[in-house]
Amino acid sequence: MGTLKIDLLSTSFTIKANEDEEYLNKLLGYYKRIATEIEKNGNLKDPTQIAILAGIMICDELYKEKSVNAKSFKSRQDSTDAEAERLTIEMIKKIDQVLS
Repeated sequence: MGTLKIDLLSTSFTIKANEDEEYLNKLLGYYKRIATEIEKNGNLKDPTQIAILAGIMICDELYKEKSVNAKSFKSRQDSTDAEAERLTIEMIKKIDQVLS
């Protein structure tokens, strides 16, 4: 269980989570980098707008990553299915040879 002090976008608070503090600090650092980038590049000053846009950008990254992983899993599954079919056909041929 870790504790994280958040001081970002004109607000400050502390949370406790079921992750260790090092991991929580990495997450906060990543979020801060995104928020800072939005603030610099988007000319936004309103903390709520920055927070919402940062959340949307992180959701976009997550969604894209999940899509890539799903495609990769489907490709592996298709490959596994094809291999299982090939092995089944081989076994059927061997059984037929023995029974003939």
